[in-house]
Amino acid sequence: MKNFFKKKFKIGTKLISEKSKTFVIAEISANHNNNFNKIRKLIKSAKKNGADFVKIQTYTPETLTLKSKKKDFKIKKDNAWSKSKFLWNLYQKSQTSLNLTKKIFEYCKKINVEVFSTPFDEETVDYLETLNSPIYKIASPEINHIPLIEKVAKTGKPIILSLGLATPKDIQLALKTIKNCNNRKVILLQCVASYPAPIEEQNIKSINKIKKKYGVLSGLSDHSVGYIAPVVAAVSGANIIEKHFNLLNNKSVDSFFSTNEKEFKVMVDSIRLAENSLGSGKIQISNSSKKNLNSKRSIYVSKKIKRGQKITNKNVKVIRPGLGLHPKFYKFILGKKSKVNLSTGDRFKLKYVLSK
Repeated sequence: MKNFFKKKFKIGTKLISEKSKTFVIAEISANHNNNFNKIRKLIKSAKKNGADFVKIQTYTPETLTLKSKKKDFKIKKDNAWSKSKFLWNLYQKSQTSLNLTKKIFEYCKKINVEVFSTPFDEETVDYLETLNSPIYKIASPEINHIPLIEKVAKTGKPIILSLGLATPKDIQLALKTIKNCNNRKVILLQCVASYPAPIEEQNIKSINKIKKKYGVLSGLSDHSVGYIAPVVAAVSGANIIEKHFNLLNNKSVDSFFSTNEKEFKVMVDSIRLAENSLGSGKIQISNSSKKNLNSKRSIYVSKKIKRGQKITNKNVKVIRPGLGLHPKFYKFILGKKSKVNLSTGDRFKLKYVLSK
């Protein structure tokens, strides 16, 4: 399985590989509050502030749960969304319907923004196919939803899987399911599925371990506050960063752990600067450093030397600039005699040494 999946393929119009830049996904999630005017502002702002892709989550309450008030469907008090009391209520507030999904896809096409969605049931995948979704995301809780994974895999489109709730067995089964559908385009994302996620639990080092173990591209789905984790992930080899995106001062179901537009821009800019700082990996003097090569040391005459006079540490010195003789010859010339008369400040040259 390790050598089955591709490490170079297109997601939408963009080519992703180990050599490409880290792609940044702005996850709108429930920050739109089912308000299309707000959605347009979110998408425009995500594009303006450096997102490569916009992502939404297409679901309604009935595609995720039952309208039941039994204990199993009650949200625990220590849960960040406990105010909604029951799962149905929460998903009713945060949903993105099929109709709204269509409007979002049409708007993104109009303003030239690449968009895709996270489906939560097989019928939604069929609908997203009619909208020509270029890629699909499997959310952390859906890692064991094998019918959904199989349905998505059969589209032949690239698949992103978040591993926030995935055991090693879950990952193996999901990848086996995708492989059996002959889909070779998979990206696995390290993820902490808590909201907000503690920075000390990010485990960024696992990104490269995921790559090696499963032979896939990898990245980070980040729910932490701030942008430290995404920047560290980018310089550690993440191919994709996914971050929940929101407008300034926009209250929503997911706003308490989402990154506002200003911070998102700082994150993207920091990722790009961090990527540029990585360089080629060659051990060499940088172009801008070359103008300072003369600040290295060399051997100069520090006190007047007459022809035939002995060269000592009293009349030559290893100093800046580096225009004279290389310091490696310092011990060699000491005790020798000079062929010529030399003045203080002269660059010492090897040819000045009188051979015995």
